[in-house]
Amino acid sequence: MSGVMKRMGMIFRAKANKALDRAEDPRETLDYSYQKQLELLQKVRRGVADVATSRKRLELQLNQLQQQSSKLEDQGRKALALGREDLAREALSRRAALQQQVTDLETQHATLQGEEEKLTLAAQRLQAKVDAFRTKKETIKATYTAAQAQTRIGEAFSGISEEMGDVGLAIQRAEDKTAQLQARAGAIDELLASGALDDQSGMHKDDIQAELDRLSGGTDVELELQRMKAELAGGSPQQAIEGGTGQGQSQQQPQDTPRFDKQ
Repeated sequence: MSGVMKRMGMIFRAKANKALDRAEDPRETLDYSYQKQLELLQKVRRGVADVATSRKRLELQLNQLQQQSSKLEDQGRKALALGREDLAREALSRRAALQQQVTDLETQHATLQGEEEKLTLAAQRLQAKVDAFRTKKETIKATYTAAQAQTRIGEAFSGISEEMGDVGLAIQRAEDKTAQLQARAGAIDELLASGALDDQSGMHKDDIQAELDRLSGGTDVELELQRMKAELAGGSPQQAIEGGTGQGQSQQQPQDTPRFDKQ
C-alpha cells in the first residue's frame, strides 16, 4: 500500500510539473522577479532613510547638550567671579554629566553614520543590479517573443502546427472518403455490367435486348449508306431508301398484280 501511494504521488507530481511547464510563460516569470527586486530595493532605501532619520535626531540632541554644556560653563565662571565657589562647583558638576551624555551620543552617532554609509552603498549596488536585470529581462523577452513568432510561422509553413495539423487531417480524411466512394461506385458499375447485381431502376438491359439494339443499329447504318449512294447517283434520298426496301418486297409480290393506267 505504501508503494502504491508513493507511485501515485510521483505520478501526480510529474503531471503537475508538466502542466506547470506548459502554463509557465518565461516573460511573466521575469517580470515577477523584477518586481520582487524592486520591492527589495525599496526596503533597502527605506532602511537608509530610517537610519538617516535616527542620525539626524542624535545630531539635534547633541546640539542641545552642547548648548547646555556651554551655558553651565558660563554660569560657573560667573559664580566664581561673584565669589560663589559652591555654585561654580555645582555648575561644573552638571556640565561634566552632560559631557558624558554627549560622548555617548557621539558614539551612537558615529555608529549610525557608518550603518548609513553601508546601507547607502548596498542600495547603490542593488540599484545597479536591478537596472542590469531589467535590461537583460527586456532583451530575453524580446528574443523569446521573436523566437515564438518565428516558430509559429515555421510551423504554419511546414504544416506541423496544431491548427494546420487539424486542417491537414481534415483534407486527408476527405481525400480518403472520396477515393473510397469512387472505388465503390466503380465496383457497383462492374457488378451491374456483369449481371451480378440486378438493376432495380429498370434501366439496365439484359443480353437479348443488347443484341437487338445492336442489330437495329446495323439497320440504321445500312439505310444511311443507301441514302449516301443515292445522293452520289443524283437521285432522291427518299427514292433510294424506298427503292432499297421495295426491291425486297417486289420479289415477294405475285406476277398477276393488276396495274392501273393513267387516263
